[in-house]
Amino acid sequence: MADELRQTMTQFWEEHSRDATVEEMMLDSSAELLSKEEKPEIISLLPCLDGFNVLELGAGIGRFTGHLAKLASQVTAVDFMQNFIDKNREDNGHRGNITFLQADVTVLDFPNDSYDFIFSNWLFMYLTDVELAAVTQKMLGWLRPGGYLFFRESCFYQSGDSERTFNPTVYRTPAQYNHLLTSVTSKSGDNGFDIVMSKSVQTYIKIKKNQNQVCWMLQKVPRDADGHQGYVTFQQFLDNQQYSRRGILRYEKIFGDGFVSTGGLETTKEFIAMLNLVPGQRVIDVGCGIGGGDFYMAKTFGVEVLGMDLSSNMVEIAMEKAVKEKTRQLLGNMISPYGALLKLCEKSYRCSLK
Repeated sequence: MADELRQTMTQFWEEHSRDATVEEMMLDSSAELLSKEEKPEIISLLPCLDGFNVLELGAGIGRFTGHLAKLASQVTAVDFMQNFIDKNREDNGHRGNITFLQADVTVLDFPNDSYDFIFSNWLFMYLTDVELAAVTQKMLGWLRPGGYLFFRESCFYQSGDSERTFNPTVYRTPAQYNHLLTSVTSKSGDNGFDIVMSKSVQTYIKIKKNQNQVCWMLQKVPRDADGHQGYVTFQQFLDNQQYSRRGILRYEKIFGDGFVSTGGLETTKEFIAMLNLVPGQRVIDVGCGIGGGDFYMAKTFGVEVLGMDLSSNMVEIAMEKAVKEKTRQLLGNMISPYGALLKLCEKSYRCSLK
């Protein structure tokens, strides 16, 4: 079964890699414009790579390879399509700090503690859950302690407009990626990934009014299995115990559409009336819940709202509502320290009227 799935994915990319163009790589007729706008945006989200040994998985034709090589000491660019690797080498081979490798990530292997940073753009959505879990465990081994993983995926639905005779892509939700990547531990069980940041790619919101392009920054950290009432991370405790999706929807039935707290819309209106909001202002809503107050502010006053909440389930429900509300949003996560040992994951989305 696994061999059949890999064969299907290979067939899909053989169909879309014949000319090794940016349109094929991005599966979109607007690829040139999108690529020009999004590359500096993506690069701006990365940590300082000075002196880093970088592994780029799913490097493709090298849209990011050259930029990574400018910032890092050494880059290993991997893709499983030979046409893409050949094009990448043609465009970036003049740089002396890039190693090009044609390989399938599911069978790829490197020594432990080989890399400081792993970069992946549109790769995990071509892996099954089982394959992604196995690759995540490998990446935990390849990274040095404290190393970072940056990845970007299409969530919810297809974004490119290229015609496809078949489409084996797995369009997960952000919450599914959160769970999959943070649930896996290293083979020793001593390390795992914590979410440092995630957000929607603003270029796609600006150009295509599309909020489904989401990127993450994760860090390899020591793991304490007994630290969160039996859950591997505080985030898992929060999303499975304190604020499960079912529990949140029960709150909403009590307090009204879009709300999970006492007073619902009426209390929100009363409070917001005191803010004297005017169109064009930017508002931060800390503890936004499932977004009822944010949608009200955006639609009624024409402001842009950055909503932040500890619960990824809250934010995911808010994102789903934003689509129905015909608003645009930007999803993001940030880590904030609470005391010396605890880190809480804040989720956020940004909504504004079209």
